[in-house]
Amino acid sequence: MSIEKLSKILKESNNIVFFGGAGISTESGIPDFRSETGLYKTDSGQGYPPEIMLSHTFFMGHTKDFFKFYKEKMIYIDAKPNSAHLALAKLEEMGKLKAVVTQNIDGLHQVAGNKNVYELHGSVHRNYCTKCHGFYDLNFILESSDIPKCPKCSGTVKPDVVLYEEELDNDVINGAVNAIEHADALIIGGTSLAVYPAAGLVNYFKGKNLILINKSSTPYDSKADLVIHDSIGKVLSDAIKFAL
Repeated sequence: MSIEKLSKILKESNNIVFFGGAGISTESGIPDFRSETGLYKTDSGQGYPPEIMLSHTFFMGHTKDFFKFYKEKMIYIDAKPNSAHLALAKLEEMGKLKAVVTQNIDGLHQVAGNKNVYELHGSVHRNYCTKCHGFYDLNFILESSDIPKCPKCSGTVKPDVVLYEEELDNDVINGAVNAIEHADALIIGGTSLAVYPAAGLVNYFKGKNLILINKSSTPYDSKADLVIHDSIGKVLSDAIKFAL
């Protein structure tokens, strides 16, 4: 019944925005952060909790250790888009989905085919020299030993990923807010809506249908028009089949 209701909403909506978190990428084999098997429950092997190792302070003071952890735990080069990513790309192709707002840094939405993606926390695929701002791709990071250094100026090359203690990019935030404000339907999937300021973006939605798809409950369940506690890939795939 919930799938049919979601399918009906998809049919009737022409300005859909999807807002997603780590749960959408777990089906591609990328661990989330806060579940029992998530990154924050695993031993970093270096004597520091992951939250510390992913901070700006740690990056500056323990750069070599940061990159060891980052390469081992944050990059999944073999990950492929799953059925949720592909369903969202199909929705955009149909002209219904206008934007994806994501907390993920894996770039899988773009690989699946989505064009208008606001990456709140950056991307592992973009890396910049901290001195001359030269751009480097993911392979440059993976092929560097210890600390990646810019061949042009010898500056440290930092992933374009928002670390703890760092601010989100204003242009990305403004784009995401604008998309959510103008949406007639907002689908939220694979996120516990526990991380701010990202979770606060939901409050900008003024449209007709707020849909939550997550395996566990969230603080926004009571405000949603439709709540589905199931696999996001299965839900979106099935809903789109009925909506076609």
